[in-house]
Amino acid sequence: MSLANFIKGSYHEFKDKVEWPKWSELQPSTMVVTVATILLSLFTFGVDELFSKAIRNIINLLSGLFS
Repeated sequence: MSLANFIKGSYHEFKDKVEWPKWSELQPSTMVVTVATILLSLFTFGVDELFSKAIRNIINLLSGLFS
């Protein structure tokens, strides 16, 4: 099978045989993904800040011991 035949077959498959969801069906899923992404980013930011402060405190503590 040549590459051109593969591309034509793929195009035909996606165009005629795949049942694409309607926008009204996708909206709730889009909202769930958006909210989950925001929550995950806030959690990641919080953990990053917590570890940054902890490491900064440990470094300050150690540098105070050796100076």
